Amino acid sequence: MRKPERVLLGLIGAGIQASRAPELHEAAGTAAGRCLFYHLIDAGLLGFDAADLPRVLDAVRWAGFAGVNVTHPFKEAVLPLLDEVDPTAARIGAVNTVTCRDRRLRGHNTDMAGFVVAWREIFERPPGTVVLLGAGGAGRAIGHALVELGARRLIVHDISPDRAEAVAKALCAHLPAEACASDALAAAVASADGIVNASPVGMHGHPGTPLPTGWLRAGMWLADAVYTPIETPLVVAARQAGLAVMTGDGLCVHQAAAAFRLFLDQAPDLGLMRSAMAAGAR
Repeated sequence: MRKPERVLLGLIGAGIQASRAPELHEAAGTAAGRCLFYHLIDAGLLGFDAADLPRVLDAVRWAGFAGVNVTHPFKEAVLPLLDEVDPTAARIGAVNTVTCRDRRLRGHNTDMAGFVVAWREIFERPPGTVVLLGAGGAGRAIGHALVELGARRLIVHDISPDRAEAVAKALCAHLPAEACASDALAAAVASADGIVNASPVGMHGHPGTPLPTGWLRAGMWLADAVYTPIETPLVVAARQAGLAVMTGDGLCVHQAAAAFRLFLDQAPDLGLMRSAMAAGAR
């Protein structure tokens, strides 16, 4: 009997030991007849930072990886280090998936498409006016996704006002939507139909909420990109306040499914990925 093809994948990020990516990809790989191993390349444990990314990527080239995912805080820093970048990822300005073919690294962004699919599974209405919390790699992709979903206006807030301004300008330059940066977060939330948390606040290692939960009000919607844990303090508070809620597990599954297709040139079993995600939440 022929042995399953061995495939090596990985995730580059910091504080990623709670990631569900290994379980999602390995479950889908087994169903696809592949012997797939998904390795966590954790900057927090291994002691590297963005300045070391060229060496980390060289290891990906030469160690036989079929590809890697990239997460916080490297989605933007990795982009100029690649041999090629998909036009969509270049427009977004962030990469979360890197394929390796003949030692050439090509960057992609599956966060944008993953958010669009996850949104449409939960909500039937357009986003309206949205406060986007976080202007890093995830925020860039989700900002583009919100415009594709028909957002009327985006108000970008980040702990770095310059970064928020840069993302707002990029969105205006590429997309037919009004986008602006704002430090007046309370006023922005008061005028918004919904909120997206694209910051790391709420995930394991980054406790708390990205805004005072007393600002949440019934009739709004909330989407949290964090999925470790799925029920973040912000999600819990939003449910208690009567908001419609989209948790981060849908985005995680759909971006992973898109990445799997890029890595292996075949579609994964989405049901298995969902089951693996749900198992980790128990």
